[in-house]
Amino acid sequence: MALDYFAPGVYVEEVDRGSRPLEGISMSVAGFVGFTEDVRGDADLFKPSLITNWNQYLECFARPGSDGFTDFDAYLPFAVQGWFQNGGGRCWVVSIGTKLPGTPAPESQETATRLLTSAKKPSLSFNLKLPEAEGDAPALPPADRIVVTIVESEPKPIEDADPDAEPPFNTGEFFKVVVRSGDRELESFPHLTMNAQADTAVADYVMTALEDSEYLTVTNISGDQGHPLTRRPANGRYEVAPPPYIAPVERLARDLHGVRDERKGIQGLFEIDEVATIACPDLMRAFQNGLLDLDQIHAIMEMMVSQCENSFPGPAYRMVVLDPPPVKLRRGLEPVAPEEQKPQDMAQWLSHFNRRSMFGALYYPWIKVANPRNNNRPIMVPPCGHMMGIWCRTDESRGVYKAPANETPRGVLGLAYETNMREQELLNPLGINCIRNFANFNRGYKVWGARTLVEPDNVQWRYISVRRLISYIEKTIELGTQWVVFEPNDQDLWARVTRTVEGFLTRLWRDGALFGASPTEAFYVKCDGDLNTPDTMMLGRLYVEVGVCPVRPAEFVIFRISQWAPNQ
Repeated sequence: MALDYFAPGVYVEEVDRGSRPLEGISMSVAGFVGFTEDVRGDADLFKPSLITNWNQYLECFARPGSDGFTDFDAYLPFAVQGWFQNGGGRCWVVSIGTKLPGTPAPESQETATRLLTSAKKPSLSFNLKLPEAEGDAPALPPADRIVVTIVESEPKPIEDADPDAEPPFNTGEFFKVVVRSGDRELESFPHLTMNAQADTAVADYVMTALEDSEYLTVTNISGDQGHPLTRRPANGRYEVAPPPYIAPVERLARDLHGVRDERKGIQGLFEIDEVATIACPDLMRAFQNGLLDLDQIHAIMEMMVSQCENSFPGPAYRMVVLDPPPVKLRRGLEPVAPEEQKPQDMAQWLSHFNRRSMFGALYYPWIKVANPRNNNRPIMVPPCGHMMGIWCRTDESRGVYKAPANETPRGVLGLAYETNMREQELLNPLGINCIRNFANFNRGYKVWGARTLVEPDNVQWRYISVRRLISYIEKTIELGTQWVVFEPNDQDLWARVTRTVEGFLTRLWRDGALFGASPTEAFYVKCDGDLNTPDTMMLGRLYVEVGVCPVRPAEFVIFRISQWAPNQ
């Protein structure tokens, strides 16, 4: 607004007096942590990578031409595939390695890139040089993969040669090795030959020349038999992958935990603002393989739950989907087959874990899916990825206020244990959501529970949909009202903020997320002089009070039927 006017005329000024509509945030972005088959492309070990579909997952975490699963049956690929099968959108994936900790390191020739001759016979093999380890941490493989290019070359030019003399005869055996990382050329070795007896004035033996490489180690696998031309590697581009990262067993818990400031591990996922649901399916693989004991599993579960509860300075809005460890406490704390874990074992384990939170959810039993690495024979896997995909599917089809239950899990061939109604009567009050087989009703497999892991007597936060709806409202208001900061704190601002929040909540009420016959019954927004006194305004504070009445799922449907005589 102009401070003064000096010349007569018409002045047009823009004044921002209206409310600003709030756009709802996405609560359907997942985060996964576990083992992968490979780490390549734009993905980095231990760091979150954005994945939008299964093909992109294969590009980042699978070997070229592979199905993306592992030989040791890591659960993370099954969880991510289940996420996409059940309607999940984008997710963030953290790889903690491509081999189980403590696995014997493969021989260099097993991980080497083999170069063949034009006749498809062995010629050379390349490996990356690893940096030296620091402290007790094992050396991490290079983040960037190296591309080796083999191209034509010629003999070395003779120095101070007679201009009329004929140059050395080019037999066709000479080649050039170019080492690149992305578009950057790192090294170049021209005038190479497979002849170990070559005259250095004419060409360099490949093994001798590449000893000076900072990035590669080379092995002659041609057998030194025959003419150098027949053993020459064929021209082309060859990707040299780093050897797998194999951590010692005692470091696994640290790698899983990660470092928040470095955006690594589980902690790194909490630095990705859009991640709203988190799971670590390979906790169960580590437990089953004896890499982590039950107390260590509980410690990592506790950390994930606590991080979801603590989202300072903003409101907590993330939830973690936990997987039940397959144990029978009466057999000690050793793992058993998922098929052996009965509902009473689940109840005993949850009592042993003894952690309650409205920001956690738990599903039982494990599910049976096809294993591409075993000719599609079934394998039991934790249900977290499939369940989180159903959350996302429900958000898209109905809304975040709809309980993610009474839905069919896709990609499921069977259950580790088929819970009946009486057994669910034991588990449901404890906050354990069952996946059940309703074959007798011709309804197939259904997710038959929608509760959080909150204390059983805290009925206000009993349902997943209520917890996520309130988080959705809180986070949307937080992000959508940033424009209010440093505005003049007066009645005009109070009215604008009130209209902004009321408009957002009215849309939610019309969508069916809030209970009430009218907006006044469904919510209220208060921002007036009763809340904002002169003292609070002197402190630079603006208080807005919002109350909402969320809809709750009809978990128990009761029909009361009696005989009726119309003449009575």
